[in-house]
Amino acid sequence: MTPVRLSAVGYLNARPLVYGLEQSSRFDVRFDIPSVCADLLHEGEIDVGLIPSIEYLRGPADAGHYRIVQDVAIASRGEVASVVLYTKKPMSDVRSIAMDTSSRTSVALVGVLCARLFKIQPAIESRTPELTAMLGDCDAALIIGDNALLADPSTVRLKPDTAYPVERIDLGEAWTTWTGLPFVYAFWAGRAGVLNEADIEALQQARDAGVLRPDEIARKHFPDSPAHQAIGARYLRDNIKYSLGDDERAGLERFFRYASEIGAVARAGPLQFF
Repeated sequence: MTPVRLSAVGYLNARPLVYGLEQSSRFDVRFDIPSVCADLLHEGEIDVGLIPSIEYLRGPADAGHYRIVQDVAIASRGEVASVVLYTKKPMSDVRSIAMDTSSRTSVALVGVLCARLFKIQPAIESRTPELTAMLGDCDAALIIGDNALLADPSTVRLKPDTAYPVERIDLGEAWTTWTGLPFVYAFWAGRAGVLNEADIEALQQARDAGVLRPDEIARKHFPDSPAHQAIGARYLRDNIKYSLGDDERAGLERFFRYASEIGAVARAGPLQFF
């Protein structure tokens, strides 16, 4: 059989979802940043991508709805630790935010939170994820993935007249505190018919195997830093959830509705699964 072309996110939080898949002849796995995973799927360069959840609503108009692999996601209920807004002003005073170009779901989440929770309308700049430079030019900065997990805001050197200390706002925690629901950052998605039942089961089994091995995965991901390994293993155990159950679906549908209301997507379509 022709291998299924998979694009997975290269961040630590995605590694449990691909545990063992690189050794499978059924899957041809590559690793990309989240925005590239989405672009490759939209362009038809891959069959299935671990896409930012907001990209489910942004596929080519003639492709129909994407299908989602059942019960597999990257989600959090409360603190996520790897999707973080850093601000040098109180949120009510923030007038500009530098956004990590790697991200799309988190950018939409910031937009939702600004409109509905923080009640602000900041200017947005797309930037590479370098915290000091971002905060040098903007009032706040969104960082995601491993960069956010390992960032130390105490190392940020701002202008001497900046009196407000850099504050760290965990967006997973902000969402759950506000809505009472989990937040879904990414999931496997592709066009109808590209996966069979055995493929779906293989992706679910990879997840099941990966979530049992946080220490092993963190060691492989951060081979040169025991300190980062400890942070990574704790993060995989305590912060990231890998199921897409009823509560996660409710959180996803709520996010889609809010995102459509602020114009981040044209409409909030239904969830459809393989």
